[in-house]
Amino acid sequence: MTSTGTTTGTTTGTTTGIRLHAPAPGWSVTADVVVVGSGVAGLTTALRCDAAGLRTVVVTKARLDDGSTRWAQGGIAAALGEGDTPEQHLDDTLVAGAGLCDEDAVRILVTEGPDAVRRLIETGAHFDESEEGDLELTREGGHHRRRIAHAGGDATGAEISRALVEAVRARGLRTVENALVLDLLTDADGRTAGVTLHVMGEGQHDGVGAVHAPAVVLATGGMGQVFSATTNPSVSTGDGVALALRAGAEVSDLEFVQFHPTVLFLGPDAEGQQPLVSEAVRGEGAHLVDAQGERFMVGQHELAELAPRDIVAKGITRRMQEQDAEHMYLDARHFGAHMWEHRFPTILAACRAHGIDPVTEPVPVAPAAHYASGGVRTDSRGRTTVPGLYACGEVACTGVHGANRLASNSLLEGLVYAERIAADIADRPEEDRPEEDRPEENRPEENHGADRPEENRLHARVPSPAPVDRPEKPAHPLLAAEARFAIQRIMTDGAGVLRSAGSLETAADGLQRLHSDARDALDENGKTAEPGVDTWEATNLLCVARVLVAAARLREETRGCHWREDRGERDDATWRRHIVVRLNPDRTLAVHTTDTPDFPPTLPRALDSVRSVRAGETPTTGPQEQ
Repeated sequence: MTSTGTTTGTTTGTTTGIRLHAPAPGWSVTADVVVVGSGVAGLTTALRCDAAGLRTVVVTKARLDDGSTRWAQGGIAAALGEGDTPEQHLDDTLVAGAGLCDEDAVRILVTEGPDAVRRLIETGAHFDESEEGDLELTREGGHHRRRIAHAGGDATGAEISRALVEAVRARGLRTVENALVLDLLTDADGRTAGVTLHVMGEGQHDGVGAVHAPAVVLATGGMGQVFSATTNPSVSTGDGVALALRAGAEVSDLEFVQFHPTVLFLGPDAEGQQPLVSEAVRGEGAHLVDAQGERFMVGQHELAELAPRDIVAKGITRRMQEQDAEHMYLDARHFGAHMWEHRFPTILAACRAHGIDPVTEPVPVAPAAHYASGGVRTDSRGRTTVPGLYACGEVACTGVHGANRLASNSLLEGLVYAERIAADIADRPEEDRPEEDRPEENRPEENHGADRPEENRLHARVPSPAPVDRPEKPAHPLLAAEARFAIQRIMTDGAGVLRSAGSLETAADGLQRLHSDARDALDENGKTAEPGVDTWEATNLLCVARVLVAAARLREETRGCHWREDRGERDDATWRRHIVVRLNPDRTLAVHTTDTPDFPPTLPRALDSVRSVRAGETPTTGPQEQ
């Protein structure tokens, strides 16, 4: 697990040389682009790259249709309705982002969004329509207009996923399913050369292998599984952010984890993925009430239950504290059976499966981890600080969401920035491409249909990855699988909806103990957990958890979905800026803040501007080992 090379050119430092302990790749395929992830961001990128003639491979952790996108209930936001404009959408997004949105990034989102949605419809996605044949738009928290397009009532994500998966299969794109991405491959100059991955189960490939490509697009989704209760599927373990950190890329805004206000409460000990009760239910007129039936959000914000999610989550949590209650209620009995059955059939079925009938009784709800507003830092074309590495969707931090994502902007961001990434890859000038010619014998079998002649396809010259030594003794420890549950408890208790200096210090100490125990076992007897999906996921979760906690300790204010009980006020003079983190080769964190809410280009910056953060100390005083 030695270094795969030293970065040069447009990077901000050197590759870390830190890699997950894993067997050497036993198989490989070659492509122009490898897209990691099969949600709206990943499949849109793949389809656009394929349409540009780039040989594209899609790698996904589960099945093609099993990512976070299919769980999206509410819809996709865009200025598509009569009287609505991109400027109004921009204004609502900036307000929700609590002063930390990159305005240029938001303007790209809202101006390119409507046409991106129309292209999605042309791809085959069917959205609900009115009797007149117009899109049936609804409203969600933070939006002053009805601009949310939905499908199947509350099954928007499932419909988008269906349409994109069908398009991918119709075009014959090469896919590798049930594959956990491990690490980035780089060439001797530090440029992207592909990824290593592990295929779980039977198929064309199994075990650890590699996809060699000069462009890698991370679309791996979120990291909600770092908390005990989340709306994210079990595969959302922060693998893309962890890979990017090990590759030397910058991440930003990881402290801003959005907790969805209304998640079906299944009991105080419920863990893992929890059923979401879409914001669209409140958009159609449902009320938040306490056990006495009082609407406690009225008077807290001009939009009451439709305030931005951070405000509603805080309102619910405050009321729970005041009344020593484990949950609040969402009351939509006035909808009647017909509306529930036709507008929200998925939510109705989930509630009834857990013994709750929303038609006749209020639904118990509580906040749960939902969406990471931060991630791998990119520019307006999805480029990270590592040449050839792109990021898109929830794994990325484009600056669009700021300190709190506006409802239903995530699917739109995936669409818009996926198209921009594909255009950038297709337009890469020849001098930016690696010099090595692709070995003819390494070209994968074509699977693109007889109507796509080989001579019309583009083929980037694929770099040769630098050799990777695999010593008998691992250079870095893997965590045991059971550490996943310890991480989740630590994060829920110390870095959840409510945070303070004390709770974050306790969380940092707990995470440090997990790392130290694994490090000590490796140093003392050369032993570490066996390589495997469970241990790789636990190790990734620890990596992203420690960065999240370090950033949350450093940001001594309350802003958006980062709520510090001990720093209850927003501090624009000091903190209207982003925290940017990079992992050093010695496993310390290089931490700096931007000068403004706008992101700087993904270009080199002086290393002397970097501050380090040490575990167990005030975050401004020294390096933190990872």
